[in-house]
Amino acid sequence: MPYLTQLAEVARRTGCPVTEVSGWKSRGHGPQPEVQGIVCHHTAGPAAGGDYPSLAVVRSGRPGLDGPLSQFGLGRSGRIYVVAAGRCWHNAPSTSPLHDNSSSIGIEAENNGSQPWPAVQVDAYKRLCAELCREFGLAASRVKAHREVNTGKPDPHSINMNAFRAAVASLIKGGPAAPAARSWTEDLVNDLPLVGPNTDSYAVKTVRGCLFARGRVPKPLYATVGLEAWLNRTKADAEFVEVLKAFQHAEGLDGDGWCGPATWPHALGLA
Repeated sequence: MPYLTQLAEVARRTGCPVTEVSGWKSRGHGPQPEVQGIVCHHTAGPAAGGDYPSLAVVRSGRPGLDGPLSQFGLGRSGRIYVVAAGRCWHNAPSTSPLHDNSSSIGIEAENNGSQPWPAVQVDAYKRLCAELCREFGLAASRVKAHREVNTGKPDPHSINMNAFRAAVASLIKGGPAAPAARSWTEDLVNDLPLVGPNTDSYAVKTVRGCLFARGRVPKPLYATVGLEAWLNRTKADAEFVEVLKAFQHAEGLDGDGWCGPATWPHALGLA
């Protein structure tokens, strides 16, 4: 089986908002050999910090475990993040041959492991599982909690998986969800890259220019090096992240230091 480059389209069939994480179509530990199951996780990430603060870890890994760690991320708002099209290190050792890394797709839902689940997030979780089952010809019984196929894991916490699978089966039977209408601003920002701590790209220059245009760059920050030099920096250093966080707070957004789908419209003056 090749890289699963249809995953973004599958996600959009849920009717939920979707973000394609830059580079996802070629990201993975080689191609995905087969899809025989779906494994549901929680990130055990921070309790606060925006919609999906665990994105960098799920995409790039952590000490001792290289990323990607899952094909999908699921934000608190119900937004689906398409992270990788290839094989991911999300379940090993697996107690099920249908749910190991080479045989299954992983979904990492943002939750610190004890906080309540937002209803919109759980609804998106079920819808994504249903669409994946439909795409790969799987029964709802192939949707498993991480804890059900790995004896050392507790996730996703507090979700009754029998009830969850019953809801997934009902969604499969009912047919695909009607596509959600997207505004022109969402269409515009959907393919823009995520820019945050330690990003090094020309997109950082774009965000710097937007912040300056919005009047959110204090003059002392560029007084020494000069405005042009400050605007031309491609690295999202700590100083840049703090300016971005301040801008987010001023705009009523979560100050997570990442310029993504929620922040781009404000930075571009479209919100």
